Amino acid sequence: MADPGIDEGEQAQLWNGVGAKGWVELEGLMDRLFRPVEEVLVEAVVAAAPPAGARVLDVGCGTGATTVAIARTLGPGASCTGLDVSEPMLGAARARAAREGLDVRFVRADAQRHVVDPGGVDVVASRFGVMFFDDPVAAFANLRRATADGGSLRAVVWRSAEDNPFMSVADEAAATVVEVPPRPVEGPGAFALADPDGTRALLGRAGWSAVELTPLDLDCSMPEADLPDYATRIGPLGRALAEADDATRQRAAEVAVPAYERFVRAGRVHLPVACWLVGATA
Repeated sequence: MADPGIDEGEQAQLWNGVGAKGWVELEGLMDRLFRPVEEVLVEAVVAAAPPAGARVLDVGCGTGATTVAIARTLGPGASCTGLDVSEPMLGAARARAAREGLDVRFVRADAQRHVVDPGGVDVVASRFGVMFFDDPVAAFANLRRATADGGSLRAVVWRSAEDNPFMSVADEAAATVVEVPPRPVEGPGAFALADPDGTRALLGRAGWSAVELTPLDLDCSMPEADLPDYATRIGPLGRALAEADDATRQRAAEVAVPAYERFVRAGRVHLPVACWLVGATA
């Protein structure tokens, strides 16, 4: 289902194309890798939700791992909706919910423009999904209007690039093989909400109160055997290699995979994930 107000701009094009490809094809790997983040978010949402009949909106839900986990935990009395601009990722999300037999709704829409009945949501949730707005104040104001007075925002967002060095090692190593666009440090992108003071001010301008940012330092790990796929099919390098020939992909893997050596211990890759758990009240 598409929202009539969706902006089919750069972000929508990215996440309906090469941006979604790796996440959909490596859904299981990414689920397992970021399970610690999912668990923190689900716990925070459940703690903030009303005791019965909670209405949850999961923004930037991707392939639906967090939406389904929240619905599973809250139980059948809750109403959970996942929102994303990526139809390929939403297709995977709907299949996931069907496999689990859960009544979860997924909508293709831009949370900055999507119209929700005022006060129709009790908790706005997100795991890495609210950093890509072209006008974040307008987006969070829209989400505030959708949230009932006394309702909550609970979102996990990345801290800075310096706090997350694992995110750039493959891109930097493979830059000798293929042109890899840098992750933006300003504007829409992974680190758009990394500055805590800026994020507090932004949410305040958007109408949220009692804004708190709690640092999360989590060990997210995967088997070493999964590293070649992760290193070359996710993020800027994955997008740069999406249309590359096999020889280029092989050369990129030969330099990107060893770049993670410092994160490998006893057959597993341990990524030190540094995030903020953002909490706010409507």
